Amino acid sequence: MALSVDVIDKIAALITAAFGLVAALAWNAAIQTIFTEIFGAQSSIPAMLGYAVFVTILAVVFTIWIGAVANKTKDKVAPAKKE
Repeated sequence: MALSVDVIDKIAALITAAFGLVAALAWNAAIQTIFTEIFGAQSSIPAMLGYAVFVTILAVVFTIWIGAVANKTKDKVAPAKKE
């Protein structure tokens, strides 16, 4: 029984997403540890909200940066393929 190309693409996408989740959890733990080292072991609501805001801002900045890099790369590669 041969797997169709669509099934293989979906499996590859799911595996990639799973690795992304593992990486996100690792970064979450690392950032929490850094915050604990800097601000102490505070589990108060303001400290948790501060952490959430920081991580959100960091995620937005990196998402915009990654998108810009990806677009630049696509722009460089796309003209070369058309020739």
